[in-house]
Amino acid sequence: MISPALTDALDRWLDHQRGLAGAAENTLKAYHTDVLGFLCFMGQHHGGAQGLAAIADISVRDMRSWMAHERGRGIGARSLARSLSAVKSFYRWLADREGFEPTAVLSVRAPKFQRKLPRPLEEGAAAAMIERVGLQASEPWVAARDIAVVTLLYGCGLRISEALGLTGKDVPLPEVLRIKGKGDKERLVPVIPAARDAVAEYLQLCPYPVSDDAPIFRSLRSKPLSARAIQKVMEQARLQLGLPATATPHAMRHSFATHLLAAGGDLRSIQELLGHASLSTTQAYTAVDAAHLMAVYDKAHPKA
Repeated sequence: MISPALTDALDRWLDHQRGLAGAAENTLKAYHTDVLGFLCFMGQHHGGAQGLAAIADISVRDMRSWMAHERGRGIGARSLARSLSAVKSFYRWLADREGFEPTAVLSVRAPKFQRKLPRPLEEGAAAAMIERVGLQASEPWVAARDIAVVTLLYGCGLRISEALGLTGKDVPLPEVLRIKGKGDKERLVPVIPAARDAVAEYLQLCPYPVSDDAPIFRSLRSKPLSARAIQKVMEQARLQLGLPATATPHAMRHSFATHLLAAGGDLRSIQELLGHASLSTTQAYTAVDAAHLMAVYDKAHPKA
């Protein structure tokens, strides 16, 4: 149970994240769930409704109690670290407006966890995936559509939602495409000739008219193509190619970044191309590249 004043503060913080920080709606929902759960726990922990004054007096011991409670109900270290990050962001914002000292909350360390490395495909496997998805459809225009979408994922590093969000205003594809990604953040993405050609071939074969405000990629019934449809196409292709379950649409984006890094691309440029807010997210690809290098070394180096 939390007070109306604290509920209002939470709503205003979310508006701040939406407007100034540019957080996506899914991110905002996660923030709301995490922070509201934290505030409700504090209310139960202290035996009464929590208002602004009570929140200002939260101690390190209170924070540890909350984290222990979360772990006790099965929340993993990664999820708890995410929740703690949201709580700290809210607390920092609230302390700045209410004039109290936030050190007790901000000083709490997140639990350690092993970050999952991206799982890219080998270059040959990525090329085979693009070819294979084009062999599964009974309709030539559907085959061209699937090839175009997967080529955009691998050739331009787009998220599946970004590729499927392209509209008639975006075609014919230019050499540099302006993409609106997570949190409505815009970035410029070079479009390789193979991607431009694949999309152009699809549009030539597609039986449905293209309008400026509608997505260019359509289903058999002329509805906007869903991400699940491409996921299913790739699931079938990976089974035929003998690829692991990690060969998903997002793996094509991972492959784009990893192969670009291996070819000499610098992290800052790759960060811009992918639209990562933090360089630390992009740095995960250096670990992937190093792991691949060691695997090749172990396989090829003569053993004593």
